[in-house]
Amino acid sequence: MPIAPSSALKPQLNVVLTHFHDLIVPLWQGPGWNADLALPYEALGADHHPLPPQRYRAMACARQLYLFASLIGEPGADVAEERAAALFRSLQRHFHDAEHGGWFYSIDPHGKPLDKRKDLYTHAFIIFACAHYWAKVREPLVESVLNAALEVVAERFATGDGLYEAVLERNWSSLKSGPLQNPLMHLAEGFLATLAVREDAAVQSALLALATAMQQRFIDRQHGVMMEKPLGAVDNWFEPGHQFEWFFLLASSDVLKDTPLHASLARAFTYAEQKGVDKLTGAVSGMLALDGTVRDGTQRIWAQAEYLRALTLRPGSEAVLQRQLQALQQRFLHHKGWNECLDASGAVSRWDMPSTTPYHLATCYRGLTDALG
Repeated sequence: MPIAPSSALKPQLNVVLTHFHDLIVPLWQGPGWNADLALPYEALGADHHPLPPQRYRAMACARQLYLFASLIGEPGADVAEERAAALFRSLQRHFHDAEHGGWFYSIDPHGKPLDKRKDLYTHAFIIFACAHYWAKVREPLVESVLNAALEVVAERFATGDGLYEAVLERNWSSLKSGPLQNPLMHLAEGFLATLAVREDAAVQSALLALATAMQQRFIDRQHGVMMEKPLGAVDNWFEPGHQFEWFFLLASSDVLKDTPLHASLARAFTYAEQKGVDKLTGAVSGMLALDGTVRDGTQRIWAQAEYLRALTLRPGSEAVLQRQLQALQQRFLHHKGWNECLDASGAVSRWDMPSTTPYHLATCYRGLTDALG
């Protein structure tokens, strides 16, 4: 890793880790937990009260499963295993489609299926979460769910060219959604999580085919940036946060780090940093046109976290890392939790705290912790 183990970043990192473990995680053990459904509420308000539930998503359940699975065995996290087990059971009880296979997108506040479509984003996170959970508990049932999710993705979502449909009907009929960048990125993340816990030739082959297809269909040739829609699509754009997220996944993987896609994202990192990161504040813009014009200046905590994590794999980045860790701490974290979004001027524009955000913070802090030894 390019960051020295003796780095002055360690005290700063300890501050945000303490904030995470002492404040953020307990929010989802207490006020953020619906004990009746054994699910996290979708979001908490600034006062830590749950926002009136409109739905519960399988993806949010899976992200929280990852969160608590990642804490199993950590000092002071005695309830992590119990909570992870409850989330795993809820994933199956509330969201699994016993008739058609796969998992529903969402249920209503009473636990009845709401949006019954099957989306790749959800299934990618189920793969990701189950791989991490199985690594901790090694229970056969967890691996069987992991295998079922991998099988559904391969048999139902795959388009035969290395890519996958973004959304299908409940019965797997086509909605002609085509492939989209974000669910494909998280599918790659799920594949990588699977390969981290077991040898799997089929998953490795699918991962490499996906990387090849992304290079061909989503990478702009001029700047190397990963577009949100396939090349040639109407009203396309790129997001700096996703360039950083892809870069970390590629650069941290022995399977992917020497691929053409990795080389593209190394270029994209530089371009996204130049055009999408404010030099004074470290703010990461939300959406950019290909020429670098800002289309959405909203600053989201997940993009800040992904930039910070990606910097750990960029040589000579310690000074920028220190600035960005300070920016995350001062601009997004506070004594009651975090700011989900700031507007282009830096004012808070979203006060609620979604249950999905701790996943981004957990993966960011893991990347920092690994880099600092």
